Amino acid sequence: MFEIVFASVFLLLVIVRYGYMRRFETFQGAVVPVHRYHKRFARFMHVAMYVCLVLLPLTGLAIAALYTRGIETGLAMDAAIGLHGVSADLSYALIAAHVVAALYSRLKGEGVWTSMVPVWTETGPSTHPYAVKAADLEHHALQRLEAFVASKKR
Repeated sequence: MFEIVFASVFLLLVIVRYGYMRRFETFQGAVVPVHRYHKRFARFMHVAMYVCLVLLPLTGLAIAALYTRGIETGLAMDAAIGLHGVSADLSYALIAAHVVAALYSRLKGEGVWTSMVPVWTETGPSTHPYAVKAADLEHHALQRLEAFVASKKR
């Protein structure tokens, strides 16, 4: 019974948080210009995280519902368990990528970290040579991606 209550509350919290957070622009708090493809990628990653975090409790509740009806094997149970496992594994990877991206943003001094975390705040864009080089490489890669996409539209 605990798992059902936990999954239901977790699902409600994820839906409420998504409803609240979608009102804000990705990279809110950025003190430097953010490439539009970077914003699109970040938006995609956030949506993917939310999809996984919704699928986890939904599939868990489906597993519980099937089990309480005496269905312990079969296509429905296999699908629910498989989707539950995939969404759990993918959510771990997406959360890890999100943390790494947040730390990377913090090291570059973009201002995004400070809008999310009240410690280790940024004072502006980093002037450290490695941070500047990383930002330049990132910008160059995004420019090339944008040019590639534009060439395919012609």
